[in-house]
Amino acid sequence: MGLHADLGALKNVGHRVGRSTIARILKAHGLPPVPERPTSWQVFLRAHWGAIAGADFFTTEVWTWRGLLTYYTVFVIDLASRRVHIVGSTPHPDEAFMRQVTRTLTAAEGGWLVSHRVLICDRDGKWSAPVRERLDAAGIRVVRTRFRRRTRMPMPNGSCARSRTSVCMA
Repeated sequence: MGLHADLGALKNVGHRVGRSTIARILKAHGLPPVPERPTSWQVFLRAHWGAIAGADFFTTEVWTWRGLLTYYTVFVIDLASRRVHIVGSTPHPDEAFMRQVTRTLTAAEGGWLVSHRVLICDRDGKWSAPVRERLDAAGIRVVRTRFRRRTRMPMPNGSCARSRTSVCMA
C-alpha cells in the first residue's frame, strides 16, 4: 500500500516509475513506505524551516487629534530564525498598501522574502487574490490557513497570531 502512494505521487507530477524502483530507492535512503513515514504538519515545517515564513497583521489603537484610530501593522516571521520583520503600518490597509507590502517583501535586493519559497497567512481579505498572484509571480507560494468547521471563523495563523499582546511563534 505504501508504494502505491509513492507511485501515485510520482504519476501526478508526470513520472512513470516502477514499484520495485521506488522500493529500492526508499530502502537505499533508509526511508520506510508512505504509511510508516511521519507526515504531520510539524514534520513538514521542520523539514522546510528555512524556506517558510508566516505573515499576519496586528492592530494598535492610537489617539490622534481626530480621535481614536486603529493602525494595521503587517509583519513577517521567519520560521527558522524566528526573526520578525515589520513591513508597514497604516490606518487603511487597502489594495495600494498591500501592493507596496508585496513590493517591499519581494524586492530583488533586500526583499525579506527573497530567500523564502512559502508564505503562510490567514484568510483575511487583505491577502486578496491580486496580492497572492503578485507573490506567486515572485516565486512565493502562499499557503492560507484553513477555516474552522464549527464556527466558520478562520484558524489563527499558528506561526504569527499566537497571542494578542506579543509576537511569538508556536
